[in-house]
Amino acid sequence: MKILITGVHGFVGGNLVAALKDMHTIYGLDIVTPEKEGVKYTYIWEDLDKDGMVPEVDAIIHLAGKAHDTKNQSKAEVYFQVNTELTKKIFDYFLKSKAKKFVFFSTAKAAADKVEGVLTEDVVPAPVGPYGESKIAAENYILANTDLTKETDKQVYIFRPCMIHGPGNKGNLNLLYSVVRKGIPWPLGAFENRRTFTSVENICFAVNGVLTKDVESGIYNMGDDEALSTNELIEEICKSLGKKAHIWKLPKGLMNRMARIGGWLHLPLNPERLRKLTENYVSSNAKIKKVLGVDKMPVDAREGLKRTLESFR
Repeated sequence: MKILITGVHGFVGGNLVAALKDMHTIYGLDIVTPEKEGVKYTYIWEDLDKDGMVPEVDAIIHLAGKAHDTKNQSKAEVYFQVNTELTKKIFDYFLKSKAKKFVFFSTAKAAADKVEGVLTEDVVPAPVGPYGESKIAAENYILANTDLTKETDKQVYIFRPCMIHGPGNKGNLNLLYSVVRKGIPWPLGAFENRRTFTSVENICFAVNGVLTKDVESGIYNMGDDEALSTNELIEEICKSLGKKAHIWKLPKGLMNRMARIGGWLHLPLNPERLRKLTENYVSSNAKIKKVLGVDKMPVDAREGLKRTLESFR
C-alpha cells in the first residue's frame, strides 16, 4: 500500500514507519521535512492545497496533534487549532482523494476524563479540558461527514489510546523513571489505582491490522491487555534499574496539599500530574481484538513496559 502519515516525525510516527516501511510505501506530512529512513518524501501542510503536489495514496494515518500539557501552560485555542482544525483539513482531503482508509488518532481523554469501572466505546463522551474537548470536536467532525454504519468504499477508524509508551517516548513516564533512578522514595504508595497503558508495538499491530484486513469502520479503544497500578509501575522501574523499590504510603491529604503547592511554584508534582499518576483509568480493548481476530495483543503489558524502561537506560 501507499500510506500518508501526518506527524510522521513524532514518537508514534517514527515507530509506525519502522513497523510498516518494509511492507508499504510511506509518505509523510509534517511541519518539518527532514529526510527520514523509510519515508519516501515528507510534505508540508500547505502542499495539500496544491493540486497534484501530494501523490494519491491508499490510506492516511492522522497522528499530528497537540499533546496534553500537564503543566497547563498551553492556551485552549492552540489545542483546537491543531487537534481540531488540522483533522478537518486532512479529513476533507481524504474524502476528495482516492484513499480508501483513514485512521485518526484521538485519545481516551476524548471519551472520559475519569473512569468508573471500565471504559468502553459506547460511553457517552464527556471530556474535560481543551485537550479532550479538541479531540472530541475532531471526532464529531469526522462522524458528521461520514456514516460509519453505511457500506461505502471508504473505511474510517477512530482510535482512542490510553497513554502510549515505547522506546523513544518522552513524557510522564520519563519523569517517573528519573525520580526513581535518583533513589528518591515513591511517596504515593497510599493511592491504590489501576490504569491502562498502551505499548507502541501494540499500536503498530492494530494499525497494520485495520489497513490490511477488512475491518469495519468504527471507534476503537487502544490499550494493553492488563491494567497496572502506579505502585506496580514503580516496581517495574526498580527491576529495570536493579534497585529495591522504596514505596512510602504517606497520607493522601498531605500529598494533595504538596501537589497544590507544587502547582503554585511550578514544580514537577502538581495537581494534574498527581491525578494522572494516581487515578483509576481502565480501558477495554476487547472490540479491537475481536475485529482483528486475536485473543491477546502481541505485546504483554509488563513486557512492553520493560522494553520502554530499558530504552531509558
